[in-house]
Amino acid sequence: MNQPFGFYQNEIYFEGLGGVVPRFPFTYEELASRAEAALGPSLWSYVAGGAGDERTQRANASAFERWGLYPRMFVGAARRDLSVELFGVTLPSPLFMAPIGVLGLCAQDGHGDLATARAAARTGVPMVASTLTADPMEEVAAEFGSTPGFFQLYTPSDRELAESLVRRAEKAGFKAVVVTLDTWVTGWRPRDLSTANFPQLRGHCLANYTSDPIFRATLERTPEEDPRAAAGRWAQIFANPLTWDDLPWLRSLTQLPLIVKGICHPEDVRRAKDGGVDGVYCSNHGGRQANGGLPALDALPGVVEAADGLPVLFDSGIRTGADAVKAIALGATAVGVGRPYAYGLAVGGTDGVVHVLRSLLAEADLLMAVDGYPTLADLTPQSLQRVL
Repeated sequence: MNQPFGFYQNEIYFEGLGGVVPRFPFTYEELASRAEAALGPSLWSYVAGGAGDERTQRANASAFERWGLYPRMFVGAARRDLSVELFGVTLPSPLFMAPIGVLGLCAQDGHGDLATARAAARTGVPMVASTLTADPMEEVAAEFGSTPGFFQLYTPSDRELAESLVRRAEKAGFKAVVVTLDTWVTGWRPRDLSTANFPQLRGHCLANYTSDPIFRATLERTPEEDPRAAAGRWAQIFANPLTWDDLPWLRSLTQLPLIVKGICHPEDVRRAKDGGVDGVYCSNHGGRQANGGLPALDALPGVVEAADGLPVLFDSGIRTGADAVKAIALGATAVGVGRPYAYGLAVGGTDGVVHVLRSLLAEADLLMAVDGYPTLADLTPQSLQRVL
């Protein structure tokens, strides 16, 4: 039997007997501080920043403080099962790594997507690879090992290019396609505006485009010969304000599970389900795209009810293992972590990401042990009480 996730703390304490102190921090605040120093001002603003005055971004995280988990005694939760079934695959835990478009730049060597894929292979935590990667999706997928990976699609206005990207994802071995709906135009981001920095316009993280034959055919010169023109062309075709009329076409692109990301209203859930999607992804982009909205956690119960058995992925505001447990109790099938693992990547590459993921899982596992919840099925809305 494999060691429980909580055993990570035993490893650390036993290594401490030999004078070994952990390389990486355990609190979100310290991790963020170390990442800020490692990334530099422009990249830090892009990764850490949110829309407007970032009120929604803060609300995403603070929403978890309004819920407390009831401890249940005499349960004897000596063994915990955090595994979850998702699209016909058994995963060791409900945790996954949410897509981050500038992830490639967060690693010191500029290959953060590859480093993160290696962390997925080492931990069994799936990675949702963004369309905006520093290395082509085929190279990212090759690093997953036996851990499944998902491909996140920013749907371009060129339908032929969209089809090509999805076909490549299928061929590369990705196990699902996640279509992001809330980023056909960038939100108002004061931090990025203050540094006048938009990495993709500078040619960064466009490897899936510049390696695509359909995209390359639209250029007068190759991306290698004229990278500025390639970035300009990307800006022209990136945005596609999808409507419900586009859903049948999206569904027709692939036989892989289709997940739609950015769904927070119950009526949208019902329409997406009727349109044949395989899962909905409750998210407000971590507060990065729109300010002034509901915390994603507050939208989650309504999304779960409307999904009526359809898998519900969730992200936005996850900072700790306790947060992940609460999201599961409110009905999420799988829980995505974003900024924390990006900060781990900035601080320590693959090892840093592995540390963050193992820490989140250890905390979740030990919390379930102490509070008497041996399986994810034991975590229900009745396990929680509003505290604020």
